[in-house]
Amino acid sequence: MMQKSLLLGDELRNLPAPEVKSFADHFDDCADRAYTWELWAAAYIIGGGCSDDAFSDFRSTLISQGKETFERVVAMPETLAEMEVDGESAFYEGYQYMALTVYRRKTGQLPIRSKPQPEDPAGTPWKEEAVAGLYPRLAKKHGFAG
Repeated sequence: MMQKSLLLGDELRNLPAPEVKSFADHFDDCADRAYTWELWAAAYIIGGGCSDDAFSDFRSTLISQGKETFERVVAMPETLAEMEVDGESAFYEGYQYMALTVYRRKTGQLPIRSKPQPEDPAGTPWKEEAVAGLYPRLAKKHGFAG
């Protein structure tokens, strides 16, 4: 994962600052779209628990998987049961900072977010003791009993 993050940084460093900012805005839009209770339940199962910071890392890692995977998983989180993901590979911390770091190096300042982050996840909240029942195939694959 670290290698992939470094490659992203290399690509972003080749762009002018306005394009890096555009990338950061698009990344934020994707992270906001993925900020759902349903996806958080899937991350919770994969990680055997999932804090808000870990969920941010999870969404960023998901974005790094590309548009097709991102769209499929956001629409149907249990499709993660068909993928090779584990607690380590699914929660890489780094992608969400790469555009900010490159932009700051280019301009001396952090980019201002184009719209505010959502205060709460979209969708229906769940109870920890019931989360395994939301995605039984995913829970079985990851040995999560809840």
